[in-house]
Amino acid sequence: MTVAVDTNILFDILLSDQMYKDSSLELIFYYSRTDRLIISEIVYSELASQFNDVKLLDSFLNDSNINLEQTTSTGLWIASKAWEKYTKNRDNKLQCSQCGYKQQIKCEECEEIISSRQHIISDFLIGGHASEKSDILLTRDLGFYRNYFEDLNIINELKSKD
Repeated sequence: MTVAVDTNILFDILLSDQMYKDSSLELIFYYSRTDRLIISEIVYSELASQFNDVKLLDSFLNDSNINLEQTTSTGLWIASKAWEKYTKNRDNKLQCSQCGYKQQIKCEECEEIISSRQHIISDFLIGGHASEKSDILLTRDLGFYRNYFEDLNIINELKSKD
């Protein structure tokens, strides 16, 4: 089985995130035992921001048994259709990355609705790549990916252990 890994899982490990480092490490160790781990060009580029040398990044990926897999036109097409759905349905609500619930937030001072463009095309390219190339996507952005990549098996933690 092929498992795609989102940047946030690897950042949890690289940046020693207090809340998610252990669960993200557990995911990588668990899936690397029997499955092929891959990342897209986007994830590779985002990870590169944490390394001073390309050889160090490649060494980290090699040591983690993670392979860079190029996206084809099929994955790009999947990403474009999800992006199109997002831009057509975008509103001024903020979306929870865990469950996907949307809500409005008002400024306490002036009561203006606070909005933010939460997702950019790179998020959709990661989803398109995972949809094309893998059976599972490891990410903490469950709500987002479940909303726009409904056929993708998305995992953010191990439910049961062997």
